[in-house]
Amino acid sequence: MRKYLCLLVMLMSCSFLMAQHTISGKIMDENNEPMIGVSISEKGTSTGTVTGIDGSYNLNVSSPRATIVYSYTGYSDEEITLNGESSMNINLKEGVTLGAVQVVGSRSYNRSATDSPAAVDVIEVAELANISGRADINNVLQYAAPSFNATKQSGSDGADHIDPASLRGLGPDQTLVLVNGKRRHQSSLVNVFGTRGRGNTGTDLNAIPASAIKRIEVLRDGASAQYGSDAIAGVINIVLKDQTGGLSGGVTYGANSTAVGSDYAQQIFDTQDGWDPALFNIDGTNRIDGEDRSFDGNTTRVDLNYGMSLGNSGGYINMTAEYLTKERTLRPSFEWREGYGSAAVDQFQFMVNGAMPLGDKTELYLFGGRSDRDTDAHAFTRGAPGVDGDSRAVPSLYPNGFTPHITSRIIDNSMTAGVRHEMDNGWKTDFSHSYGSNNFHYFITGTNNASMGAASPTDFDAGGHSLDMNVTTLDFSKYFEDVASGLNFAFGTEYRSENFEIFAGEEGSYATYDDRGVAITNPAIQSPFVNEFGQTTSGGSQGFPGYSPANEVDRNRSNFGVYGDVELNATDAFLISAALRYENYSDFGNTFNYKLATRYKITDDFSVRASLSSGFRAPSLAQIHYNLVFNNFVVGSSVRTLLASNTSTVARAFGIDPLKEETAQNLAAGFTYKNGGFSATIDGYMIDVKDRIILTDYFDASGLNVGADAAQFFANGVDTRTTGVDVVLNYKQYLDNDNALTVGLAANFNDTEIQSVNAPDGLNPFTFFGPFSQAYLEAAAPDYKIGASVGFSTNKLNATLTWTQFSDVIIQDFQWVDSPATTQAEADALLAVATDVYEGVGTLDLSIRYSISDNLNITLGGNNLLNTYPTPQFDGWTDQGGFNDSVQMGSDGLYLFGRVGFSF
Repeated sequence: MRKYLCLLVMLMSCSFLMAQHTISGKIMDENNEPMIGVSISEKGTSTGTVTGIDGSYNLNVSSPRATIVYSYTGYSDEEITLNGESSMNINLKEGVTLGAVQVVGSRSYNRSATDSPAAVDVIEVAELANISGRADINNVLQYAAPSFNATKQSGSDGADHIDPASLRGLGPDQTLVLVNGKRRHQSSLVNVFGTRGRGNTGTDLNAIPASAIKRIEVLRDGASAQYGSDAIAGVINIVLKDQTGGLSGGVTYGANSTAVGSDYAQQIFDTQDGWDPALFNIDGTNRIDGEDRSFDGNTTRVDLNYGMSLGNSGGYINMTAEYLTKERTLRPSFEWREGYGSAAVDQFQFMVNGAMPLGDKTELYLFGGRSDRDTDAHAFTRGAPGVDGDSRAVPSLYPNGFTPHITSRIIDNSMTAGVRHEMDNGWKTDFSHSYGSNNFHYFITGTNNASMGAASPTDFDAGGHSLDMNVTTLDFSKYFEDVASGLNFAFGTEYRSENFEIFAGEEGSYATYDDRGVAITNPAIQSPFVNEFGQTTSGGSQGFPGYSPANEVDRNRSNFGVYGDVELNATDAFLISAALRYENYSDFGNTFNYKLATRYKITDDFSVRASLSSGFRAPSLAQIHYNLVFNNFVVGSSVRTLLASNTSTVARAFGIDPLKEETAQNLAAGFTYKNGGFSATIDGYMIDVKDRIILTDYFDASGLNVGADAAQFFANGVDTRTTGVDVVLNYKQYLDNDNALTVGLAANFNDTEIQSVNAPDGLNPFTFFGPFSQAYLEAAAPDYKIGASVGFSTNKLNATLTWTQFSDVIIQDFQWVDSPATTQAEADALLAVATDVYEGVGTLDLSIRYSISDNLNITLGGNNLLNTYPTPQFDGWTDQGGFNDSVQMGSDGLYLFGRVGFSF
């Protein structure tokens, strides 16, 4: 920690010594009318401002040779490199004057990210994806946004296919996602097994191609009063590209090293009292695919973006197509988890963003797209059949046992259309309708239904789930320049409807058959098939049992909301903002939320800011209605488990109440500083969440005649408190006309504690939500994550070196599930032997890009160059079955990549 504080002091000291340059001027349209809300920023820094009511601006930049970017939605960007000028007036090309971008967290068109009363990160995702070689948004944000966390999971059913991601260590569904300021639909997947965010739904950010994104704004503050449900941890606003500069794209190729670099077999023998298990995937050998490989996870990404003008009045259309194919990785594991590693992916995506003027004061806009993803992940291994063997394997099909594949087809569709209009009295209106859908369909391959014997197919359609969302919004806003130093008032309404479905798979994927080959419907007179070794067999497709007609769900709900939002510049230095929102849900009732925020400029360079807000998150339809009977794998044994719907009679019999909304109180305070090429933001926060929805642990259901030995439920189970600090420092210095040096530090210090476990009367709190599950919730993010980067650029060359440091991560292993504690004494005994400590580690990334010409560039680099892994656990009890769980930087190791990019 001391070295980072020293770095902060050094950077701030240097900034005062550097010469500061000021550029000012006026921005006008082609008719020489002033333009309000034009975004002006110094390229490659977070320094920026927006034009005032008269089109004027004033910006402190790091050098008389800084590059200034002028941008406004519907207009062509202007990029000008200064040559000592202190005044610069610009006429932007004619276009619609309605499309100014509202920075997330403010409904004012007269606000910039650096001027906001709440913490906002602005991230150029497409550029970072190209430079870093990372293939998806989650992976880019993991190393770009200090409080964002996401790692690829393994052995976690659906979470292998859609990465759970979160802000500030809260749940994946406690962050709201917007696209161009409009609500994005969630995934239909609810995480139920072996993963962070268990019991949560979330939004699949990877369904949006990175090359379609102009920037991502991450609001690190509660915002339910402004945007509605889910915005407890913050808001991620994805702003799509709108440029009309022709065709650009590239091809990226990379692969992961399989070299783990440790004598794991000997370490296990030495540390586990001579235990000598069969090991797989050590340094690319003894792999389940029968190959010896130095590299795997081979990834190819092809992206194309094309923008063109529509007419001569500022209309545009921007289209993106992206194809991604990624092989699976295989990493060190035991014999019951031969396929430990991240899933294989084949994905095609398309995105469009456009606007068309309908006169001088009206524009029609439209954006949306489709993502079609096929995935393939290994389930836990089923052992060889025999008298003392695994009854789940059909001997004639798999005499040596098998590892099923959980494959899926995931389709996301989205479309938003709307119209913006400016009235003669200055009021701006925005009317829009958005539709989004997610369809998640499971196909289980390389498997069998043991109760069908030799007649069992090896592939099954296991059914799936889907979510549809429709949102209609009407917003009004007006900026009153004569009230104090400026007042922005906004209000609006929103109507949203959602539909959640579970659809059944084929009979063989879920049924258990008797000795006549007939699906069991009456256990009183039918018994499961007994195999040739005298073992009673289990039904359903191994790896993931299919959804049956009894699981099918077709439920919907609607909600109506109204809000009001005001921002007052009491003086040029003092900003006050307030928001109120009321919502009514058809399934659980009403909510009312508020937000207060302020920012005070002590000097032109130094500001303090603070906010106080309430928040809420409505239980998702999936959490209310999801149900499934599945096989919970516990150290070589399979336990038939019922995940009962929250509305079921089984849930009521255990005393589980109907789900209600989560509620939150957010408090944040911090400061911003900028001087020349240096900028700093430091923000502290405290978030109290009551009635967080959790997935309980397992209750004994063997006597309930529900076709399962254990049961679990969704419940409003815990109250939590999350505290932390975000630190973002950036410095850029031009060394001469062509060369520039950048230094950055982004850090998040975070702690989540469970304040209380709210077990219903009569239920054992250790069974309801024990230390095993509590540890997963509290370790949703590392206690700290610190990224330090150094970049050097010339006209031709750009090089970036980044170190990311992760704190220790402490979780509980699967001994808690194998021998559940029911008393404090039993829990204390397990804590002594079942606590897995993943020591603090760091990763080193390097990328170098060279521009061969104005139209062609190449990039070479590596992520995790030191090939760092989470601390291996040698006792065989990890939750995901490998030598380590997928925490910190994940379990794929060194990744080397190259890219060829072009633009015409």
